Amino acid sequence: MEYQSTRSSAYRADSVTAVLDGIAPDGGLYIADPSKIAFDWKAALGCSSRDMSASILHALLPDFPDMRELVERAYLNKFETEDLTPTVKVGDRYILELFRGPTSAFKDVALSVLPQLVTAGRALQGAKDDVVILTATSGDTGKAALEGFHDVPGTRIVVFYPYKGVSRVQELQMSTQKGANVKVCAVRGNFDDAQTGVKKVFAACRDMDLGGKSLSSANSINIGRLAPQVMYYFRAYADLVSAGRIRVGDTVHYVVPTGNFGDILAGWFAKLLGLPVGTLVCASNQNKVLTDFITTGVYDKRREFYKTNSPSMDILVSSNLERLLFLLSEDEGYVAGLMKKLSEEGRYEISEELLRKLQNGFAAGTCDDESSIETIGKVFREYGYLMDPHTAVAWNVCDCFMDSFGDEPVVVLSTASPYKFPAACLRALGEEPEEDEFAVMRRLNELSGVPVPANLANLESAEVLHTDVIEKEDMLAYVLEILSK
Repeated sequence: MEYQSTRSSAYRADSVTAVLDGIAPDGGLYIADPSKIAFDWKAALGCSSRDMSASILHALLPDFPDMRELVERAYLNKFETEDLTPTVKVGDRYILELFRGPTSAFKDVALSVLPQLVTAGRALQGAKDDVVILTATSGDTGKAALEGFHDVPGTRIVVFYPYKGVSRVQELQMSTQKGANVKVCAVRGNFDDAQTGVKKVFAACRDMDLGGKSLSSANSINIGRLAPQVMYYFRAYADLVSAGRIRVGDTVHYVVPTGNFGDILAGWFAKLLGLPVGTLVCASNQNKVLTDFITTGVYDKRREFYKTNSPSMDILVSSNLERLLFLLSEDEGYVAGLMKKLSEEGRYEISEELLRKLQNGFAAGTCDDESSIETIGKVFREYGYLMDPHTAVAWNVCDCFMDSFGDEPVVVLSTASPYKFPAACLRALGEEPEEDEFAVMRRLNELSGVPVPANLANLESAEVLHTDVIEKEDMLAYVLEILSK
């Protein structure tokens, strides 16, 4: 299976190279059309979660041998549940819990696998140099990547996050990370600044002598990060079949809280592989650039940036949207033109034909902070289920679409433990939180009865090891200094 850049067919790579490089030489993202893969999706539904993941990854990344072994090493004894991502019925819909991994966020599903892919890929290519993983995070990717890559031989990892732009718990998860190959740094700016900075580092280093080192990414711009996420759409569907809610072949709709568009794009990949996915609903917080785009066909990042209580979605430049535009248009030149306009003018507009294709598979809605807090409280009072603010955004947006779905089931993706955002959740239950987030966690536990994940509770006594803070303009110099050592 051959991958190519979303911006030029001149840049092609096998799946191993696509994973190791992370981004194409022209700045585009590596892509191959999943609809052209012969995949027995019905057989996958009968598998365990790990076998399901292995079969999907083998289809999408066929140049990696022994995928079953890689997946086994990635997941075994690392998640709270054997099925990795359990599906729970809550009221008139289902919640897909993606936060049962080692860092209590959905990124664990993919970032448990990516280090295995990188290590195996390096062995296949006989690589002798260290691969340096550069990652920008809006909160969850950073810790999940650090957890996956720390002390992995032949790798180093550098994580950038927006200074004062993540929750205190998220910050502590990163700043207390142990590992001889780990660096964590705050950037004065927002996530888009950090993500743009990482892309600029890739571009600047492309023709440099890096002293026997190479760069790759753990963001979902890397196809090795995106591909493992496809599994959980199949897992939810299989769970609904097992529960007798649907028969194989029935349609299921999914509502996805997303900022960088990777989580929801994995659902589109699942659909292209054959899974009967109905509408993929993109749920946005106040930074609703994606909702506006899906509604109007105009992508405009020139707008006010809001810091919200769902910070992992505080994004105005959604990188993975580029892959969807390529799959819908089948025209890399057209996509390259759109990305050039975004870079130079801050906006672009797609054709009416492409907008119709987009709206045939996707819908969108938005939910502000006040409504997300109300939703957390309402769902807890009515069903005894405690959700985090990102999940609340999706649940709230889902309310607007329930009538249009009729009797067809709806799955809401839950991306993080409520204990990653304890202050917002406690406020939703009617109490004003203290400044000490760990005291807030304990009070939230008393009120809800929901256990605090051990990996979060243990942060209270963990030593802070990373305190670097830099200007966004200094990211390249920061990386080059690391590469020189």
